[in-house]
Amino acid sequence: MRRLFIATALLAVVAAAGPAEARRRGRAATPVPALTPEGLPNVQAGSAAVVDMRTGQLVWGKAIDELRPIASTTKIFVAMAVRRRGIDLDGTTEITREDARYGRGGSTTHLDIRHRFNHRDLLRAMLIASDNRAPTALGRAVGLSPEELISEMNKLAAQLGLKRTRFTHPNGLGGNESTAREMALAMRAAMKDPVLAAIMATTDVEVRSIHPRPIRVHYRNTNGALHARRFQVTGGKTGFTDEAGYCLVISARIGGRDLAMAFLGARGKLTRFADFSRVGGWLERKAGAATAATAAPLP
Repeated sequence: MRRLFIATALLAVVAAAGPAEARRRGRAATPVPALTPEGLPNVQAGSAAVVDMRTGQLVWGKAIDELRPIASTTKIFVAMAVRRRGIDLDGTTEITREDARYGRGGSTTHLDIRHRFNHRDLLRAMLIASDNRAPTALGRAVGLSPEELISEMNKLAAQLGLKRTRFTHPNGLGGNESTAREMALAMRAAMKDPVLAAIMATTDVEVRSIHPRPIRVHYRNTNGALHARRFQVTGGKTGFTDEAGYCLVISARIGGRDLAMAFLGARGKLTRFADFSRVGGWLERKAGAATAATAAPLP
């Protein structure tokens, strides 16, 4: 019951994201309509895209090819790159000062220097809670320096046909750019890996260090839509920097279709989840209308 209450409360907060954030900034609260006057999703993020997971075709979008910084949604490329390099999920790697240097300026880390962690747990820390020390540690686990990891990520983007996606930093704290369309396609590619798909669908996990002394870290997924449970969310990754704003790449099954979505450049922390909810509701109504039309008896 407690989890149901929390999920219901989160949905209420997400639905009112625009007004609530406006109040915190001292402005008058203005409800955000679910649809535009044209009947389309009233997405507040700077750009957004929805693609069909099966075909890769665009379903809907807003400023889909506008180049934008992507913050920590970068990390889905790190995960795909080390998986393609054959990372030993049962192996371990020690967190170093180099990892701390590359992760400086990001969110609080729980991966202490000189502690050794299982590679699967490092993937969890990176994708579930966006720990910024994990990317370079995972790169080192497959024999890549930070610069070589960046090169691998750029090669991967090229192999996926993402012509406007560029990386200059291993964890997204600065410099990395893409478009909503290409990030939705990248999410589609990441979800084809069952290991990464399972991690990105995990709400909570406990990670433990192997050496020198056991420490336990509880990570809660930063993807608020996964906890709200209004839709069947199958995975996702969040991101934020001052330059990028609040970002979200996410996959979900809505209206009988598996979809990958990207929302880039939202101004408020909850806005990206509210945008996802607005798009999801619109897709559900479309699917319901199509079903009703098919089932209607012929005159």
